[in-house]
Amino acid sequence: MKKIFCFLLFFSASIFAEEGTSQVRHQNIWQTVMMIGIALLFFYLILWRPEQKRRKRMESQRKNLSKGDRVTAMGIIGTVVRVEENSMILKMVDGAKIEMLKSAITDVQAGDDKKTTNVSQPQTNECK
Repeated sequence: MKKIFCFLLFFSASIFAEEGTSQVRHQNIWQTVMMIGIALLFFYLILWRPEQKRRKRMESQRKNLSKGDRVTAMGIIGTVVRVEENSMILKMVDGAKIEMLKSAITDVQAGDDKKTTNVSQPQTNECK
């Protein structure tokens, strides 16, 4: 008799547990979907969007290259002598010339004949 009572108690507990687990599983799926959505939104706002803006800015700088601009390409600093479709000729300090790909450019500074605006320089306000 005791064995039958334990069996019925265990069986009824498993039935009630199954009814509750379907609702819990449904809630867990929605929680998982929400967490994945939040993670994707986070990665878009923190990683992908700023990278797209940086790429567009660099592409516009590469398209607007002209003779006399100072550029940094793979750590090499030079002055643009001639701009071609996919490459450019740089003149080094010692007068040597080297051909570089436009896609290798990491920084562009306007030449002497253009207005140079360097936003990254801090302004100093000295109190006297």
